[in-house]
Amino acid sequence: MPIIKSAKKAARQATKRTANNAGIKKNIRLALKAFKKSPTAKNASKIQSEYDKAVKKGLLKKNTASRRKAAIAKTAKAAGVKLTAAAKKPVAKKPTAVKKTTATKKPAVAVKKPTTTAKKPTATKKKPAAKK
Repeated sequence: MPIIKSAKKAARQATKRTANNAGIKKNIRLALKAFKKSPTAKNASKIQSEYDKAVKKGLLKKNTASRRKAAIAKTAKAAGVKLTAAAKKPVAKKPTAVKKTTATKKPAVAVKKPTTTAKKPTATKKKPAAKK
């Protein structure tokens, strides 16, 4: 058992993270099992979504998930399932407010700051190389 306070906290965090990771892995396995049982577009979408969640949580690397999703797509295609991209809901654009320009406004004038002290250029002479 850890004795140091930070080690105790790290142990608590590790148990929580292990439980969360186990849950995510379980969801992946269940979705994969459902897809293998009946390869439908809905099941394929579900398993691909689970892989994306695992990548987002840092459980799987991006390329690993991509490779597995490609295998799912290949299996679905062989089964005759047509996978379609998720239809995005159209975002309603808000009307932009029109800025009113007024002729009475004066343009901003740049104000020059007075120079306080100018640095004097220093002339540095190189010393001749020392003789041996």
